[in-house]
Parts: sequence; C-alpha cells; structure tokens
Amino acid sequence: MKRGTKRFYEAVNVAPVEGGYAITLDGKAMRTPASANLILPHRPLAEAIAREWRGQGEWIEPEAMPLTRYANTVIDRVTPRREQLVAELAKFAGHDLLCYREAVTTELMQRQAAAWDPWLAWATERYGAELAVGQGVTAIEQSPEALEGLRRAIAAHDEHRLAVLHAGITITGSAVLGLAFVALKLSATAAFDTSRLDEVYQAERWGRDGEAEAREASLLADLVAAESYLSLLPPT
Repeated sequence: MKRGTKRFYEAVNVAPVEGGYAITLDGKAMRTPASANLILPHRPLAEAIAREWRGQGEWIEPEAMPLTRYANTVIDRVTPRREQLVAELAKFAGHDLLCYREAVTTELMQRQAAAWDPWLAWATERYGAELAVGQGVTAIEQSPEALEGLRRAIAAHDEHRLAVLHAGITITGSAVLGLAFVALKLSATAAFDTSRLDEVYQAERWGRDGEAEAREASLLADLVAAESYLSLLPPT
C-alpha cells in the first residue's frame, strides 16, 4: 500500500496573522497545495486543523485530515471560482430531488410526502422559493422566481460555508436539503437519510447491496466531515 509523505516536522502551533490565524510547522506557516497562504477565519477551526497535524504519526495520511482538506479546498478551489460554483449549485434547484415523486401510489410515495413536503414548505417560507412537485422522471419546469430565490440563497454564503454547501447539495441531490443542512436545520445524518428514501425502500424490497452500502457509507462520512468543518466556523 502506498504511504503518505514521511512526517517532516515536530511542533505544530497556531499564530494570529492579518486576516485570521495561520498554522505553523516548526515555525513555518503552512501553505495550501496551490501554494496560497493557509489562513483560517476562526481560531477554533485553526486549532482543530492543528490537532489533525499533531495527530499524524511517522507518515502523514491526508485522508485522516478532513478539516485540512476542506480548508485547502476553500482557498484553492472555492474562492477563485466562487461565481462558477454558485451557478453549478443553483442548477440543482432545477431538478431538486425533493420534487420528483414515485409515479404510482405506494408506501414510498407516502414516505416521500411525509419527509420532503416540510422541507419544500421551509424553502418557500424562508427563501420565497416555491418548487413544483411531479411524479415520475419527466422534467419539471420550475418558476424563474423559485430558481432565483434558491440561487440568491446559495450565493449569500461565504466561501467556507459555500464549500460545506457544495457537499450538502451534491451528496443529497437537493438544493433545499443542502441549504437546510448549512442552516443547521438538519444534521448530516438526517440530511443524508432524508435524501435516501428511494434507496432504503428498494433495499427493503429487494435486499441490500454491499457495494452500494459501502459507497453510501463513504458519502455519509464526507457529509459528516463537512458538518465538523461547519461547526468550527464563526457564527453568522
């Protein structure tokens, strides 16, 4: 098995700098993979990332440092292409998971209505985004007003929360669930479970698939990591 980079430092510290907090390795400020300054906006986040680096053994294992990965993503990938990312995420509102229901009356349809209707109502109340609901896979034409309401909601997030929102939306397939997740209305587990009603229903009928379960466990772990990062950001 390929190992990570051999550990090359001893001391890990957090230092206040202009714009926030830096993490130093043996006194040298850390940089991102793209060589940008790694500056965090909130000391608790910087301290948590420092703990990830202190916790490394003889070899540095990047997969064991999800907070570091998120911070690097924000600086190297979200900040430089913010508007493009907002546009990409806003597209999910046009085919939001919560709007597509079972085509025939079944227990699944009832589960979908019970779990999803309250979140569509929440999006209408909070963002003025009333999304239409349909049955089957035929594309639903959403109103420009609803789509613009959700686009504005997505664009209102700072770069750090936008990175978390990207995970929430892409993993659940729902702009509404992603926004509820970042607004702390849904935990990572609750958002994930709410988005997986169809998969759970099919597994109950036809049995579980080990490969699919492993893939879903990986997605949930990613969403939990995003939740941890979100919890360390300064309050809005």
